[in-house]
Amino acid sequence: MLDVCVVGSANLDLVATTVRLPRPGETVNGDSYHEYPGGKGLNQAVAAARSGADVAFVGAVGADEAGRHLLATANASNVDTTGVAVDDERPTGRAIISVDRRAENCIVVIPGANGRRSAPRIPPARVVLAQLEVPVEVVIGAFRHAKLQGSITVLNPAPAGRLPGELLSLCDLIIPNEHEVEMIGGVEMLHRAGVRSVIVTMGARGAMVSDRTATPTTWSQPSWPVDVIDSTGAGDAFCGGFAARIAAGDTLAAAVHWGAAAGALATTVRGAVPSLPRAVDVERLLATS
Repeated sequence: MLDVCVVGSANLDLVATTVRLPRPGETVNGDSYHEYPGGKGLNQAVAAARSGADVAFVGAVGADEAGRHLLATANASNVDTTGVAVDDERPTGRAIISVDRRAENCIVVIPGANGRRSAPRIPPARVVLAQLEVPVEVVIGAFRHAKLQGSITVLNPAPAGRLPGELLSLCDLIIPNEHEVEMIGGVEMLHRAGVRSVIVTMGARGAMVSDRTATPTTWSQPSWPVDVIDSTGAGDAFCGGFAARIAAGDTLAAAVHWGAAAGALATTVRGAVPSLPRAVDVERLLATS
């Protein structure tokens, strides 16, 4: 059995840096432009693998150079991509990202091949991790199958919106950021819907955990003081690292501790996949705390 199966998106990230993010209708000059492999699914799969997990990624790319590049990126991090479909009709997804000098970002996602609605086949895994850059029915289908095979289901609800009750009833753990948790109805609503553990990531302020299966039921996880360059991918580093440690048998608190360290390190490097830290780097940061 695998440690982690990630069901989600793969995108080519088109990243522009600028002094500040533009207001509606405004044009600003950029400082630089780069293209990076990305997409929340691919990012989180690579993050989990770099945290030491045996990982498979299930998603879709186009039959184009960008798709081939993304598959090569995943394979280079020892992520199994046999579950990735190649779409002959739609291009590989894109994410258009602007990053300012405070490391804040705004992102527009064009789904492309990620919009495939066919139900994915997922391999047996201790943890199945998904996001919402693919159709919600794909995630529901994956979580249904995960439950049948006894997997722990983890949802990163991004992009955020009101979530179907069926999806929430299939989630063991959910990891929204502080903005997303309000958009999907708040922590208490998530617990009422059947989610046992809610982990709210809060950037430089760390994370807040609400777990109805433990005492105390809520606690905070501080972050680490680091030199922030680009926050793109930090949430994915947290989710992937967290999933890897849950699959390894860590307690919820220990897995959140690891995820927060991975997320902090990811802000010190530009780009999503390039910033995802390896286990040795996370261990080194944890040794300083």
